[in-house]
Amino acid sequence: MKSNVLDKFDWRILKAVQDDGRLSLSSLSEQVGLSKTPCQIRLKRLEEDGYITGYHARLNMRKIRKNYVVFIQVKLEATSRRHLEQFNAAVRKKEAIQSCHMMAGGFDYLLKVRCRNMEEYRVVLTDCINDLPGVYQTTTFPVMEEVKRAAGVDLTELM
Repeated sequence: MKSNVLDKFDWRILKAVQDDGRLSLSSLSEQVGLSKTPCQIRLKRLEEDGYITGYHARLNMRKIRKNYVVFIQVKLEATSRRHLEQFNAAVRKKEAIQSCHMMAGGFDYLLKVRCRNMEEYRVVLTDCINDLPGVYQTTTFPVMEEVKRAAGVDLTELM
C-alpha cells in the first residue's frame, strides 16, 4: 500500500484515536476490524507519515480555572514577509496564546487566549500581546459561553 493513500481501515484508525487517544491496541484493532499486528503497523505508519502528530489529554478548563476565553483581532503595522515572519515566530513562543490564525479581511490575525478572568487577560494583553512585533491595533472579544468545543474533525465521509 502506498503510504500517502489512506483506505477505510486507516480512516477508521484515525477516527478511533481522535475520539480516544488512550485506546489499547486490542480495543483499537477490534474497533477498526483488523487483527492487532496489521492495526499496529498501520498506526505506526500513520504516525510516521504525520497523519497523527501527537496524543493529548483534554483538560476540564473550569476545574483548572482557565475557562475565561477571549478572541483578539490583531492588525499589524505592515504585512511584508519579514513582518509576518517576525510576528509568527514571536507568537509561537507565547504560552498564553492558545491559537493564532492569519486571516484575510479587515484584520491580520485572530488569537485565542484562555485565562482565569478579565484581570489576568488584561495582563496578557499588555505584557504579551501588545509586545508582539508589529502590533498596531487589537480588538478584544470576550466569550460569554462556550457552546461547543470539539477535539477533532468529522471523518465519517472519508471512511
